[in-house]
Amino acid sequence: MIRDLLEESYNAMRHNRRRTALTMLGMAWGIATVVMLLAYGDGFGRAITNIFAQFGTKLMIVVPGRSSMQAGGQKAGVPLRLTLDDIDLLTTNIPQITHITPSCSKQATLQYDTRSYTMSVNGEYPNTLGIRALALAQGRFYNPEDEIQRARVAVIGSETKEKLFSGLNAIGEHIRIDGISYEVIGVLAGKMQAGDDDVNRVVYVPFTSVSDFKDTHYLDAIFFNYETNDYERIEQSVRYVMASQHKFNPADRRALLIFNLMQQIHQFEVIALGLKILLAIIGTLTLGIGGVGLMNIMLVSVTQRTREIGVEKALGARRRHIFFQFLAEALAITFLGGVFGIILAYVVSFSAGRLTLYSAMAKNAEAGDIRLVINPVTLVVSILILTVVGLISGLVPAIRASRLDPIEALRYE
Repeated sequence: MIRDLLEESYNAMRHNRRRTALTMLGMAWGIATVVMLLAYGDGFGRAITNIFAQFGTKLMIVVPGRSSMQAGGQKAGVPLRLTLDDIDLLTTNIPQITHITPSCSKQATLQYDTRSYTMSVNGEYPNTLGIRALALAQGRFYNPEDEIQRARVAVIGSETKEKLFSGLNAIGEHIRIDGISYEVIGVLAGKMQAGDDDVNRVVYVPFTSVSDFKDTHYLDAIFFNYETNDYERIEQSVRYVMASQHKFNPADRRALLIFNLMQQIHQFEVIALGLKILLAIIGTLTLGIGGVGLMNIMLVSVTQRTREIGVEKALGARRRHIFFQFLAEALAITFLGGVFGIILAYVVSFSAGRLTLYSAMAKNAEAGDIRLVINPVTLVVSILILTVVGLISGLVPAIRASRLDPIEALRYE
């Protein structure tokens, strides 16, 4: 029976080639629109993820603040001060922390030869390379031995290297930080930098060495990453542990400032999901226009083949036979149009390449641009939408054809 249905559908489409081709074109354009819009939504989500991945995803930054609530016998307005003891406190009480580093920074004067600039110098542990998701372009990062020996070595940002050394090799050269000589052992790869951000105008030195030009008893911040997905619980644990140690109210968010990157990622993921749903609706409506065209053409076909339907019923064809005959024809047009539309979507996605997004606002931000990559999920969702539209478009003409009275159909002129 299936073979007969396919043969009938083929003969009907071949009989009206131009009409069938135009109907397929409408369906192809609709499904291509759905696929490309869904691919754009996926690309937008990946771009947002890549932007945050440049700075580390499961990353928290703890910065001391000033209390705004009374806690115990302490009045509000007391400044919080972080020390190395807090590093041990967090590591002991929150086992989900994988890597942690103190951070002391200073705007220092950097000199090389006759060039001099004021830039940020950060003193942190060697594991900050992984915590901050830093990447090396040249040389190496300082290691635990450099930390223990208080080695005067420095790893410089890409823009720092450009300003101090231009196109010259920086590895092995010595720069002066507030008058103290440091050997350059590494150059960082460029990170995404928007506007006047100084993310690439930076120098990293061992935490023990930064005491040469800054008091490191009190920390400017604590950076750490963690292994669980429950980022809200981690943040809550940090607040309770630190509140117990420093005598402030855990609900006082001004006493301890915690920058939680996963929270921001989650917020943008919700935005990206909403965008994908909106684009899917727009694509479905576009495909629906093609479906309306298919329905109209099939209704015209039913009208033109009324006598044929009457003859089939007179020869013993039942309602379901007529129904499936016209539904199969509609689905065949839908399927073939869908194949051409998906091929068109792949051609456009390969031709478009990278669509500018974040790179228009930031340097080294090509990873934050949108790429129209059609993944299997997008393809499956698009095919499901196409199937639903094809079924709905084919049901009305098929039902109408199956309900024709055979006597009235034979009389039809």
